[in-house]
Amino acid sequence: MRIAICSAEVAPFAKVGGLADVIGSLPAELAKLGHDVVVMMPAYGMVIDDPAVPTRLLSDDVLVRVSAYRLVRARVWETVRDGVRHWLIEGDGAFSRVRESASVYTMHRDDYLFFTRAVVEVCETLNWIPEVVSSHDWHMGLISAVIRTDSSELWNSVGTTFTIHNFSYQGEFGFDTLDAVGLSHDLYNPDQLETFGTVNFLKAGCAMSNQVNTVSPTYAHEIQTPEYGCRLEGLMVYLAGHNRLRGILNGIDVQRHDPATDPELAAHFSREKLDGKRQCRLALIKELGLNLSDTEPLLAVISRLSNQKGFDLMLEASSQFLAEGAGWVVLGQGDPRAAEELRKLEALHPGKVRFIDAFDPQLAQRIYGGSDIFLMPSSFEPCGLGQMFAMRYGTVPVVRKTGGLADTVTDEVNGFVFEHRSSDELARCTARAIKAFRNVKVWQPLMRQAMSEDFSWATSAGQYVAMFHDAIRSQLSVAQNNPGVTS
Repeated sequence: MRIAICSAEVAPFAKVGGLADVIGSLPAELAKLGHDVVVMMPAYGMVIDDPAVPTRLLSDDVLVRVSAYRLVRARVWETVRDGVRHWLIEGDGAFSRVRESASVYTMHRDDYLFFTRAVVEVCETLNWIPEVVSSHDWHMGLISAVIRTDSSELWNSVGTTFTIHNFSYQGEFGFDTLDAVGLSHDLYNPDQLETFGTVNFLKAGCAMSNQVNTVSPTYAHEIQTPEYGCRLEGLMVYLAGHNRLRGILNGIDVQRHDPATDPELAAHFSREKLDGKRQCRLALIKELGLNLSDTEPLLAVISRLSNQKGFDLMLEASSQFLAEGAGWVVLGQGDPRAAEELRKLEALHPGKVRFIDAFDPQLAQRIYGGSDIFLMPSSFEPCGLGQMFAMRYGTVPVVRKTGGLADTVTDEVNGFVFEHRSSDELARCTARAIKAFRNVKVWQPLMRQAMSEDFSWATSAGQYVAMFHDAIRSQLSVAQNNPGVTS
């Protein structure tokens, strides 16, 4: 198949969260299966100006009619990574002003509207029409609407899919959005783009695509309930009932995240030969300025600071697991209040607590490799990659039973799991993990089982291919049964 994958984030070029990791590795796995894959992303200034990213200008003369009153001349650069072409699109100043990953989501609505239209125009100008367009998260939500209702006949049989990475971010804007992107006012109805008086980008992606998926089987069920459905649970139930919704667990790049070869680690190790893990632990403790004995486990968190990630629970429970003799390292940025509380803990417990208010991918690798227990008590977690990275490095996770965490961690088999969202349950679960850490006959089998889990993209990529085929078949059926109608 010819597959176009559209995303606002793509690792390593622009990374804010897990979305970037997915789009940084899934396309390469699809290419290994023989598919012709093009990743389409904004041409952020930090990428185009980076001498370490080799790019070539494909075209500086793509005319994009964003709406009846806005015509933009787009530029398209190409870079190739892992055998996959990446087309970086910019025009009218959109995206070029972004100089760091942290600024990716400071974009104006109209920048995303330009990109939505540009996807279609760039493919036509470069004479490459995909068989399926795979759009990711709300920023790309209107692409399927444009393809289905306002594009040329070249797109009549093109399948469309939409992947939800986080249902709580939906992209809601005013009615004028339709005019700003040149879409018919007829789409402003509860079955298509309208949600409680707004144009909802995420809803558009779900309602207007042939197939929809989210990033774990459990989360696909959870978003059909009022608790997790974010006011769109009815639509999710409808899609599931019509075989248009599925959950496909994310994978990770197991070559780049391999404790046997990772250049960031002080020593290499594997599930068969664990000796290097202790050397990594000692090196990390020294680097962080901590003072821990061999019987005092190092707990780790690598995350955005937010209550969604369970920081309120962790802060409430911290006195209990610190009293158990554990150390705690947190790497991440986000909620200023959580950051302030972590600084207070660091001051109260010198040598036991370390907070690094930064985005540092290299340090993250060393923390995965050198810590003992990984805390991930999320309120909700569509998939989660942190627990997968941790297990890959023999760092045993403590998680709440939700979303992808429920799909990847089994209590006292490859980690520790608690169910109800409370600091007391988190504290008790962490205490179980600390107790297990102090018994090598219990701990090493846990580590080895965690490291044995297969989180490669091989299985998940095959499930994406199956979804793409379903989307194409669905659209071909529409095109054949309703000549001249594309949706």
